[in-house]
Amino acid sequence: MASPGESVTSRALRVLAAFEHTGTPLSLADIVAQTGLPRSTAHRMLGELEQWGAVQRDAHGRYQIGLRLWELGQHAGVKLRDVARPYLQDLFGLTQDTVHIAIREGAEVLYIDRVYGSRRVPQASRVGGRLPVHATAVGKVILAFEEEWVRDAVLDGPLEQRTSRTETDPVKLRRELEAIRHRGYAQTSEEVRVGSCSLAVPFFQKDGRIFGGLGVVLPIDRANELERSLPSLIGTARRIELGIANLPVSALRSNARSH
Repeated sequence: MASPGESVTSRALRVLAAFEHTGTPLSLADIVAQTGLPRSTAHRMLGELEQWGAVQRDAHGRYQIGLRLWELGQHAGVKLRDVARPYLQDLFGLTQDTVHIAIREGAEVLYIDRVYGSRRVPQASRVGGRLPVHATAVGKVILAFEEEWVRDAVLDGPLEQRTSRTETDPVKLRRELEAIRHRGYAQTSEEVRVGSCSLAVPFFQKDGRIFGGLGVVLPIDRANELERSLPSLIGTARRIELGIANLPVSALRSNARSH
């Protein structure tokens, strides 16, 4: 239900947030169920958002994100993407596998850019998408190099189990993060999506603090090939660090997080 005194803007944002974790169109009933708004309010909001171009309807009358909002979103994260994209493409050229970069946003990782390989692999993330930081290779490698209080906050909070192989024991996760810090990379196997595995390395700000993670994703039947990509990942991460060294970190992060 709508909160007393909730603004029109807050309600509109709740409607838009209903599309955040789905790639499929939503019916009015779906949006009402997800937002808790009265049907009449949700319908009115959707009408206004559709008129502006934030949402649009498909042939069955279901709602999806509109092109105008998509176009607006392309301006977000542009500085970090512009810096990293050439290196990400080079990395893809070397591996021919799906590669991506991500930063931490609370207890989740936010995917800033991704280059998709042609080899089939179950996809759990998309550009602008979020996944639990404790269940992904890029998330774990970021968390391993974060300040201790950040790790404590994440591991003391709820830890979602995405698959039967997702590690949710805080004690075991602490030991794993310590091992990741020691060796300098993280590796996961079917912790977010059955059928895929991933390897990731960190990249840092010029003051030595962790900035984000760079990863490669393979189908699970090629898990024994993961570490072959490690030298290329490390080299690419260093190039990204050099690329962002002369740019304001605050601008990079604010742009990335507004994606």
